[in-house]
Amino acid sequence: MTTTATTTTTGWTRICRLDALVPDRGAAALVDGRQVAVFRLGGSGDVHAVDHHDPFSGANVMARGLVGSRGGVPTVASPMHKQTFDLATGHCLDDASVSLRSWPVRVVDGWVEIGSGTA
Repeated sequence: MTTTATTTTTGWTRICRLDALVPDRGAAALVDGRQVAVFRLGGSGDVHAVDHHDPFSGANVMARGLVGSRGGVPTVASPMHKQTFDLATGHCLDDASVSLRSWPVRVVDGWVEIGSGTA
């Protein structure tokens, strides 16, 4: 799923309805000119957002990654080379020198919004 986002005057970009996100699957959205991968976790219902750009392959594919967990930490593994990233922080669990930008996320009145400020 790719979404058309609407930026509000408060610095939050409305992405989609929460129920449009399939649990444990990613969706790509455009926020402030950057591609963002958005994930709704099936177990907790938490929503996370990280850069869609895979720093290892150079492709915009993170929304197609494999959602899971490692040591209780929610993760996404790149569909290209399988490096795993912490969904909360964006840190790569396989290479500490690499990370994805993590984006602030909130749900307001059933809508998922991504903060456009620095995460």
